[in-house]
Amino acid sequence: MLEDAERDAGSGDREAGGGNKSPAKGSRPRGKKRALAPEGLLQPVKISKATLYKPPTSEELSQLKETENLFHSNLLRLQIEELLKEVTLKEKRRQKIDAFLHQIKALLATIPATTETDITDQSWLPKGVKVPFIQVPFGVKGRFHFLPPVSVKVVGSYLLGTCVKPDVNVDVALTMPRAMFQDKENLNQRYHRKRALYLAHIAHHLAKEPLFGSVMFAYANSNHLKPVVLLQPQGKDTKTVTVRLYACPPQGLFKPSRLYPDKNNVRTAWFTAKGTPVAGEAEPPTPHYNNSILWDLAMESHLQFLSGSASDFPGMRDGVALLKVWLRQRDLDKGFGCFNGFLASMLVAYLLSRHQINKVMSGYQVLRNILQFLASTDLTASGISLLKDRDGSLPTLADFHRAFQVVFVDPSGLVNLCSDMSASKYKQIQFEAKLSMEILDDKTVDGFQLLFMARKSLIRAFDHVFHLKPLSKLQAACKKMQLLHELLDHGGNYVAATLPFLLRLLERGLGQRILLLTHSLPQVPPWPINAEPPKHKDTGSLSFGLLLSPDFAASILEKGPEADSPEAVEFRQFWGERSELRRFQEGSICEAVLWDATTQSQRRLIPEQIVRHLLQLHMDIPESAICYTGALLESVIKLGREAAGTGEEAMVDAVRSYDDLSRKLWNLEGLPLTVTAVQGAHPALRYTDFFPPVPVKPDYAYYARNLDRESLVPLAEKPCPVYISPMKVLCHMEGSGQWPQDKEAIRRIKAAFQLQLAELLHRQHHLLCRPSATHTDVYKDGYVFRLRVAYHREPQILKEVVTPEGMLKYQDTEESLRLELETLHLPFLTSTLHGLQQQHPAFGSTCRLAKRWVSAQMLSDSLSEECVDLLVASLFLCPAPYVTPSSPQVGFLRFLHLLATFDWKNSPLVINLNAELKDEDYLEIRNHFVAARPRLPVMFLASPRDRRDSVWTKERPSAQMLLRLLVLARESLRTLEEQLMDPLGSQDVKMVFRPPLDLYDVLIHLNPKQIPRHLQAVDRPVKSFTRGMLASNAAVKTLAFPVVDYDPVQLYLQELREAFGDIALFFYDKHGGEVIGVLWKPSSFEPQHFKASAMRGRMLTPNLLTVPNVAAILEDFEILGEGLVKAVETRTEKWSI
Repeated sequence: MLEDAERDAGSGDREAGGGNKSPAKGSRPRGKKRALAPEGLLQPVKISKATLYKPPTSEELSQLKETENLFHSNLLRLQIEELLKEVTLKEKRRQKIDAFLHQIKALLATIPATTETDITDQSWLPKGVKVPFIQVPFGVKGRFHFLPPVSVKVVGSYLLGTCVKPDVNVDVALTMPRAMFQDKENLNQRYHRKRALYLAHIAHHLAKEPLFGSVMFAYANSNHLKPVVLLQPQGKDTKTVTVRLYACPPQGLFKPSRLYPDKNNVRTAWFTAKGTPVAGEAEPPTPHYNNSILWDLAMESHLQFLSGSASDFPGMRDGVALLKVWLRQRDLDKGFGCFNGFLASMLVAYLLSRHQINKVMSGYQVLRNILQFLASTDLTASGISLLKDRDGSLPTLADFHRAFQVVFVDPSGLVNLCSDMSASKYKQIQFEAKLSMEILDDKTVDGFQLLFMARKSLIRAFDHVFHLKPLSKLQAACKKMQLLHELLDHGGNYVAATLPFLLRLLERGLGQRILLLTHSLPQVPPWPINAEPPKHKDTGSLSFGLLLSPDFAASILEKGPEADSPEAVEFRQFWGERSELRRFQEGSICEAVLWDATTQSQRRLIPEQIVRHLLQLHMDIPESAICYTGALLESVIKLGREAAGTGEEAMVDAVRSYDDLSRKLWNLEGLPLTVTAVQGAHPALRYTDFFPPVPVKPDYAYYARNLDRESLVPLAEKPCPVYISPMKVLCHMEGSGQWPQDKEAIRRIKAAFQLQLAELLHRQHHLLCRPSATHTDVYKDGYVFRLRVAYHREPQILKEVVTPEGMLKYQDTEESLRLELETLHLPFLTSTLHGLQQQHPAFGSTCRLAKRWVSAQMLSDSLSEECVDLLVASLFLCPAPYVTPSSPQVGFLRFLHLLATFDWKNSPLVINLNAELKDEDYLEIRNHFVAARPRLPVMFLASPRDRRDSVWTKERPSAQMLLRLLVLARESLRTLEEQLMDPLGSQDVKMVFRPPLDLYDVLIHLNPKQIPRHLQAVDRPVKSFTRGMLASNAAVKTLAFPVVDYDPVQLYLQELREAFGDIALFFYDKHGGEVIGVLWKPSSFEPQHFKASAMRGRMLTPNLLTVPNVAAILEDFEILGEGLVKAVETRTEKWSI
């Protein structure tokens, strides 16, 4: 294929080159000759007019119509075609695989037979091989001897052409001879034991052959009853293919009626080793056990059936390949009860047999039909069957539904293809299919990227995740729930036996609180043939994902039936001692469960309380065996005191105080112009401030007094006072002809308004105010609000510029843009995000986690708070391929994923605030972005009021800082996901909030005494300093204005950047960081010619060139920060001249 592409390119070059030759004599001159293209670039092929305007063929018209109706754009069609080329096996690889298979077949025929012994006498097995089967109980009747297979046939996706990369598996069915078997082989695992011994003997002999790089055992789809042999070629071809050997019984060995779902084939007395059965006791049916035997019988017939469906149907091959990629990206195609490629092929065959698809459909159409079918069909309630002519003696769909949770019956009418799948797993597949159909129909998102390229891990897709470890605890649960019959059916696998009951228990207990409950059991890894097979408890941890309902998840009350109703007894039994009688407002007395939760963060964890309580009560699973990782990250945004929660309540109090101040401003009497609007412009007023403002009362003994301004002043000998962040509030004054048209006059009028606002608020509402020319600080309810007067025409007046010719024109100036940002964009953003928080309660806390991470990496000066808020808002407004987050933790993980994977160079991130943007607006934004890319910011955020400029990222981040952010985000995401999915790990999630310091050239260590936000550090100090504040409920009247917006570290940083910004970059975590990181700028260390005006921080070398005077600069760091700087540590020698 590569050779074809090169040949085509070469011909194109030759033809293009031919078009550039000099005109022949006598021909008409062509004007200016076109310059030759650089070498290696393809040239357009010269096409005749007749070919160019030739009418499209019927096939081309069909493709055009399909592109218009289904793909939304030609790009999606091209992407899918390219993906199919990428995952389909190339002919050269197929030839290698075919040769490998022929060699295997030849070797299998040479394996010698063995003498007949009892099944339990396994002394004939060599020491280098173990039986790949958990033989409990060990005693089984019957005799075994090995005979070479009577047939070796390739089955499965390889022959159908639906085998896809990267994991290429070829299934080979070995039919065991009839002479190996006796009567009643269906009973008590006799067939399964013989099958395992057969494979053990084969594995031992093949392991000696130099053809194979590895010979291992594995469980087929993690089913302990179905071991297989895995073969991989030797040398560099190891990854080319994995051949899986399945041992199958000969046709006619079993009577099908003995293996119906309602029949028993594992005797209780044998399984419990009691010897003799209890007289008169009915044996329970063993449908899963029976199905495992029938599956082996039907492997060859399944291949024949699929071959018939796939003939003359290339769309089936492509559709199944696309569905396999879709399943793999969602981790649905591996493990116990998975939806594998074989099921996908059978589902296509079913839709074909029901005429829901036809053989002229393309692969994409097949995929859409499959997803539509999965989204709209519930196989847990109404199963489907491939059986054409129903025989009255065969089991009905109702019989299968009684035995299995999900029903999809094969063409024989005997095998349930979804026998191991749980109802919750199918519900997850159904949910994902619905979501995918919505994505494919949405023109504003990149459907291809979201469906086929984005991997959806459990920890990022579900709001809460918890793990059960060790799995041996489920053994006790089996006894508690009396699941002996299920253990019989699953061959002693207590994990598979208890899982359906555990899921039903949780679904009932969580009820309306969840939209979806799913589980993930890791696939049992292959093991060497000389090792014992993995036990049931060795599978790993059993993980569960909860998708929370935003409306009900945090409800603290579980209302039950009325006290005197029959259902009340069942309710009490289900909830145990947590159930109690309560009287409700309407007068009814009902059973109810009240959960302990006073703060919003505790309410988010009510599902955890339910899970722990129910598993302990009904399954004897102790709390120590449950690792619940739903809110581990929230410890980073806790306010210190356990009862204070994560700050949502403090934010609500601040907003309530702001609302009251707004009403007071609206109703002020005595202003010459009325207040037309009051708008908040502070992160706390949109619920995204990392540490929400808390009411403060200053301790007068801690400060000096400035009597002129009735203000407090910090004392030098005391620790720096607590940091008080003023909340910015804009007061828009009404328009009037009395407003001047000169910008300086407007400033003076605004200053007069600031003074009058302070005077009126103090006189009419007894508020403590401190006016200045640009703002008025108001102390109210322990908070400080910073009022700024705004006039709606001021930005326009600032744009006025008089040309040298005396003409008046309007153009953006730095001053006008800054004012627009403060008076238009910021208030709009604050009010919009305030509304988003009302819709999605997890939004604010997600923003705060994201900001804490950015600040902890010492990059908060490189990415504005508003930019982080918009990035998080995009996750809530356009969550595809997920649903909207309902927990801060999953929102934060998706924030890191967005930062790390979004194509910032080639795509704009569109945040559709208030759903104002339509499809055509998206197209317009993208077209503008492509046309203007070189002059746009490196991170481009577009919103309804900011479609072209990306005002929040215009100045920062720089390209280098964005690259640094992406690297940190990628590493943080990987580390966090590993920790949250490892129940036995340290789960120290704060690790990703501790910045790496090894890259800095110089570290400036600060004195904690002078860090006002010291207690906000990621690793909260055990001891800190008193910061001159009384308890918020202290009975002290505040008569002097507290110290506001005073952070010595920020002032020090400002001085450093002004003095040395051309030589170094400075990084700091403003939330309690004790270190400033310094990076020298490499360009500033290049020797420069002497200039008297450019000698700051530089020294003269003997050859009269100037270089930075590093020793003096380091000394200046200490001098500038006297009392604040504890030490200056040089880390590298990079700056040495």
